[in-house]
Amino acid sequence: MSSGFRVAKAGLQCSAQDSGRIGYQSYGIASSGALDLRSLAIANILVGNPEGEAALETCLAGPELEIEVGNVMAIAGADMEPKLNGEAVPQYAAFAVSPGDILSLGAAVTGCRAYLAFAGGLDLPLVMGSRSTNVKCGLGGLEGRGLRAGDRIGFRSPLAPLDPDPRRRARTEDFSGRVATLRAVAGPQDEFFTQAGIDTFYGAEFCLTERSDRMGCVLEGPVVQAKGKTDIVSDGIPLGAIQIPSQGKPIVMLADRQTTGGYAKIATVIGADIPLLAQRRPGEKVAFKRVSVGEARRDALTEIAQLAELRRHIERGG
Repeated sequence: MSSGFRVAKAGLQCSAQDSGRIGYQSYGIASSGALDLRSLAIANILVGNPEGEAALETCLAGPELEIEVGNVMAIAGADMEPKLNGEAVPQYAAFAVSPGDILSLGAAVTGCRAYLAFAGGLDLPLVMGSRSTNVKCGLGGLEGRGLRAGDRIGFRSPLAPLDPDPRRRARTEDFSGRVATLRAVAGPQDEFFTQAGIDTFYGAEFCLTERSDRMGCVLEGPVVQAKGKTDIVSDGIPLGAIQIPSQGKPIVMLADRQTTGGYAKIATVIGADIPLLAQRRPGEKVAFKRVSVGEARRDALTEIAQLAELRRHIERGG
């Protein structure tokens, strides 16, 4: 494998992720992929990549990379105060890196996960149509694991360093709010819960626990009351499904979730709001707001249109 950069420090839970391994859940293979698909897409658009191209996802603290091949890159998502050779570089903007440069990210100031995209993409093998890493299964990415110091990853098609281009910039996301309100579609098993339980679910605030990971966000808060047991015959689990186990505390299922499960699902977080959850840290809070399927579809189409407009803005020169 040709080398684009060498990993000097790995950061926390740093792995290669793209838009996911789609079409294999019926075989028990999770989709994986970036938890914050919006930040992944923005970083990729800024460097001219397809929105779902593989990038580095890092959690709470970032890596230190020694650049070995010149390229153009962008960082989106959590603010980890990135520096190039000790000098601050902007997030949500493309910038050039040259051989010998040292790119370093620190601890997240706001947000939880940052995405590092490189023009031309990462030179990693396709496994079931994706370069995403599923660490639990040892599948994809760099030998099915997170980054380690000493690893090298190449660029498939790097761009020569470019002069700064003010068009390759996007609006910075703000993840500093006290509570993130997550819109959710009811069901598919909300009939398992009492009206009081449903009112609690949509009326209370819940706190992310340290047991939260890429598989799911485990929440702490008031008990969501069920009519009886919440065990069901196992069925499929979509991204954002909110299971309520017997103790009555919600778990929001994410990219590395199991493909089926046997707890009733009171609601499902809409795709447009999964990035908000992905950027919450343990100890931070979320609340849920009920929306219709129609609203969820409109929001999904709006996000697609916004990303397309960002790309057009860059390509047509403002």
